Amino acid sequence: MPFVRIDAHGGRTGTGRLDALGRAVHDALVETLGIPSDDRFQVLTAHDPAGGTLRYDDYLGVHRDEGIVLVAITMRAGRTTRQKEALYGRIARLAEEYAGTDPRNVFVTLTENTSADWSLGNGLAQYVGSGSC
Repeated sequence: MPFVRIDAHGGRTGTGRLDALGRAVHDALVETLGIPSDDRFQVLTAHDPAGGTLRYDDYLGVHRDEGIVLVAITMRAGRTTRQKEALYGRIARLAEEYAGTDPRNVFVTLTENTSADWSLGNGLAQYVGSGSC
């Protein structure tokens, strides 16, 4: 049950690009972590490049530009470092394939929590006592 937030500059192709980026992240989660294909919860936000609402630098020698995409994924703990590395690589490759985003501009953070940290509706903690994804 990942929850995904994607922030990117908008513009003329903002909505189409955001949709493509959302598909890229979802497909990568399904392919690398085995997330069910109908388990999609995303917030996609386009930012006005002129407004300067996204800020970034060339940290660790990675040159970023206005094509930057910030991806924040929250999900339950339990994946290995190797699985996470595969996820990051797949997101970058699919972002390039689907949205034309240079892989150097794909910035991903992953935050893990426990089953008790989720309510999927009806005010219930559906994962408590469950072994689901």
